[in-house]
Amino acid sequence: MIPDISQALTWLEHHPDAVKGIQRGIERETLRVQPNGHLAQTGHPENLGAALTHPWITTDFAEALLEFITPVDQDVDHLLAFLQDIHRYVARNMGSERLWPFSMPCFIPDETNIELAQYGTSNVGRFKTLYREGLKNRYGALMQTISGVHYNFSLPLAFWQARAGVADAESGKQEISAGYFRLIRNYYRFGSVIPYLFGASPAICSSFLQGRETALPFERGENGLYYLPYATSLRLSDLGYTNKSQSNLGITFNTLDEYVAALKRAIKTPSAEYAAMGVKQGDRYLQLNTNVLQIENELYAPIRPKRVTRSGETPSDALMRGGIEYIEVRSLDINPFTPSGVSAEQVRFLDLFLIWCALADAPEMDSAELQCTRKNWNRIILEGRKPGLTVGMGCETRQHPLAEVGHALFRDLRRVAEVLDREHEQPYYQQVCDALSVGFDKPENTFSGRLLPLLKAQGCGNLGLTLADRYREQLSQEPLAVLTEAQFIAESERAWQKQRALEAQDTLSFEDYLAATQA
Repeated sequence: MIPDISQALTWLEHHPDAVKGIQRGIERETLRVQPNGHLAQTGHPENLGAALTHPWITTDFAEALLEFITPVDQDVDHLLAFLQDIHRYVARNMGSERLWPFSMPCFIPDETNIELAQYGTSNVGRFKTLYREGLKNRYGALMQTISGVHYNFSLPLAFWQARAGVADAESGKQEISAGYFRLIRNYYRFGSVIPYLFGASPAICSSFLQGRETALPFERGENGLYYLPYATSLRLSDLGYTNKSQSNLGITFNTLDEYVAALKRAIKTPSAEYAAMGVKQGDRYLQLNTNVLQIENELYAPIRPKRVTRSGETPSDALMRGGIEYIEVRSLDINPFTPSGVSAEQVRFLDLFLIWCALADAPEMDSAELQCTRKNWNRIILEGRKPGLTVGMGCETRQHPLAEVGHALFRDLRRVAEVLDREHEQPYYQQVCDALSVGFDKPENTFSGRLLPLLKAQGCGNLGLTLADRYREQLSQEPLAVLTEAQFIAESERAWQKQRALEAQDTLSFEDYLAATQA
């Protein structure tokens, strides 16, 4: 069962100001598709700005895979209005194309149709594209088109001052980092509640398999649909955005020094498989290097400790310099029930759950327990809505009814919600608890429970295109809420200017630049 955090909750109730000023950010990925639902074959729209340097509108793996990024925000409604404005502007400036509303990709009959994201002729731009070339050659392009929502979350300094006794962020970086690692360990142990409630990929289009073998016992529906009757998030399964070869890296989340050392070791550990592939084929680069990880961002994880990097700084160097600044939650599927792919209900739930994770005790975890948590997550991912499902905690053999665990967690979350609602006129967070806790008694209320019947009735392609058309129309008609057309145009022009400046200031050849980055 979940740990007893009654004392910590009492502490929070006596220190409500400790959670005022939570900082949040959202990164939403989405594929551009043609009116017939097939992957767009056009380049990143020029009028949206340069993907390399635009702060809000960029691309991820492919030219057709957009990524929308909000600035850091303390207000949930303003955060989501900003994200919706990005969607509104893009919908009006992408011609006849649409935004795909699911995490799992649309109909892509041939991986060669997927063009890697292009970032211009600068060394840094070419580096980003080559990194993606390596991802394609290592894992396949199709897997890289899976989309998700990342939620960035930072507790205010006041929390760490009251809870850990730190004076400021710089002198208290070890204590703050230790607190965030406690949060991360609890996320690994109990975070499967996220795909249970919000997993929205219980099925895939048959084209996603493209002849690949799978041991999953798929049932087949009409219109080429493959599904598991009780699955929640196939995106998070071994079929989706994961990498088994990384499971033996020994990366744990106990101390900052251990984590960074293991991460740095991984990017220097050679791989026989990738060495056989080679770095170049003739004059064409195939990957950045032949190590297990080309760069640190290649580490697949459901949650990451983060710090904003300075120019030329790696993520791990930034962590060593200043400690953990925020955490990035990476387990959210695209929410197909909203145009922007994520809702206020989800954001507020994550606030509650992440505060709970920061408050609860979290014994250190070794690699073996991390593997056990992966197995526990897999049960939720593949059969989370199965009647009478039981789940384990860590490596313990005893199983607990999922509904019992869920209700126990929500009893704690409600107390957190009451604290957060003190600064609002409405009980927003308590309403989230009321709405979501029902899902443990009625799995059909979860995202996957609501979505699967629609997919079975209409098929992946038909439903996806219906939603894509509906959201395109809605977004195109809605007025901008917090930004203006002029701001978007100015930001686009600035992005192009920045990219051209980067291209003009290069003095090294790409070969020398690449050698310097791999030293």
